[in-house]
Amino acid sequence: MTFVFNCNMRLDLFLKSSRLILRRSLAQEFCDAGKVKINGIKAKSSREVKAGDEIEIRRSNRILRVRVLEIPATKQVSRQAASSLFEVVSEEICSDSLLERGPEAGDSKINPTT
Repeated sequence: MTFVFNCNMRLDLFLKSSRLILRRSLAQEFCDAGKVKINGIKAKSSREVKAGDEIEIRRSNRILRVRVLEIPATKQVSRQAASSLFEVVSEEICSDSLLERGPEAGDSKINPTT
């Protein structure tokens, strides 16, 4: 007897199943806003994900890069199994350069005191 496993899964379903993003609707919003890339290319929520793909997720001041290790056979995955679906490649915390530098000289439109 052979088992047939699904080799691909929609991006929004994978993000939810792996618990990288908690709700499918939120995963779709991230994709629509261009905050999710697969292998360096902006991806729609309907894009198919397969093992070996690298997913980049941009949140307010963080960039998380993960590599897909496995695609689940079902949409529902336990918490323990969810963490085995991917490995973290890198995680960066970006700082807002405007907040660090403060308003530049002659830039009176940004002055918070007026």
